[in-house]
Amino acid sequence: MTDGSDAWPEQALARAEEAELEARRDVVSPLAEADERAIESALRPKRLDDFTGQARVREQLSLLLHSALRRGRPPDHVLLSGPPGLGKTTIAMIIAAELGTPLRITSGPAIERSGELVAVLSTLSEGEVVFIDEIHRLARPAEEMLYLAMEDFRVDVVVGKGPGATAIPLEIAPFTLVGATTRAGLLPAPLRDRFGFTAHLDFYMPDELECIIRRSAGLLGVTIADDAAAELAGRSRGTPRIANRLLRRVRDYAEVRADGVVTRELTRAALELYEVDEHGLDRLDCAVLDALVRRFSGGPVGLSTLAVAVGEEAETVEVVAEPFLVRCGLLARTPRGRVATAAGWAHLGLPVPASLLESPSLFD
Repeated sequence: MTDGSDAWPEQALARAEEAELEARRDVVSPLAEADERAIESALRPKRLDDFTGQARVREQLSLLLHSALRRGRPPDHVLLSGPPGLGKTTIAMIIAAELGTPLRITSGPAIERSGELVAVLSTLSEGEVVFIDEIHRLARPAEEMLYLAMEDFRVDVVVGKGPGATAIPLEIAPFTLVGATTRAGLLPAPLRDRFGFTAHLDFYMPDELECIIRRSAGLLGVTIADDAAAELAGRSRGTPRIANRLLRRVRDYAEVRADGVVTRELTRAALELYEVDEHGLDRLDCAVLDALVRRFSGGPVGLSTLAVAVGEEAETVEVVAEPFLVRCGLLARTPRGRVATAAGWAHLGLPVPASLLESPSLFD
């Protein structure tokens, strides 16, 4: 029988670490916190030349902006589409910076009535850039008013109600609209056709993410080894936003558990703690795949049933977890439900059922 004295050194060490962290929190001044926020915002590149990746889009945008500057007129309206975290908001900020004009930022869900759109457009100065995120979620009245504003730089303000209502035309300053959407298919054709330039952002290659990680590490004052940057890039799902988030978490781990230098071994330990595996799958991804394979024998299984099995909303599973699992080839959507692929079984270290290998039509 033991009196538990063997555990005392570990408990004492844990208490000492907690005390050290608490002491650090006590000495952080408001100015230091403000500096940290400023550094975080500095992770966004400010110019096209500093923007890594999306080479074709950068070249196209460069031509568009330089041509507009030579003519002395606002450039055509710009539509950016693509998955979250690839830099649509950053590109909107870069467009305004390259043009040397202010930037107004809003979002589709925030504009519920046409009057709210009028309030934004009527106060614009000439050449100003307006950024509407998730533009496919604009309310229909605001969307229809935007048609006229984009083409003729005019909006019609309706005064009164019923038969006595009148429309008063209101001229607005020429502007450039930058719309961003993660679901381009939901954009009405009349709105989509009014954009003079459209660009789709693709997922980033690992070497591009390595460059982004090294740049962000320099801005955060983090010393990171090349192989550690490569490790992070390989687990970032081809998405800069995720790469920067993981870098900050590994930085925290390095500062608390080591000397602050980010090595490959430390990166692996940190990401294991945060439940991000070697392919970039997080806790929810692994839970969905594991439930699909172990509880439902690889499927097919309905989305709602799968969501209940992992304790999440069906929309969360469909929007957050499924796209990456499908892109990795670990899960397939079929008319009968979700099915784990042979790669999905192998990812969990389980033998692939012979029936799966013999039934390729299952994924048609």
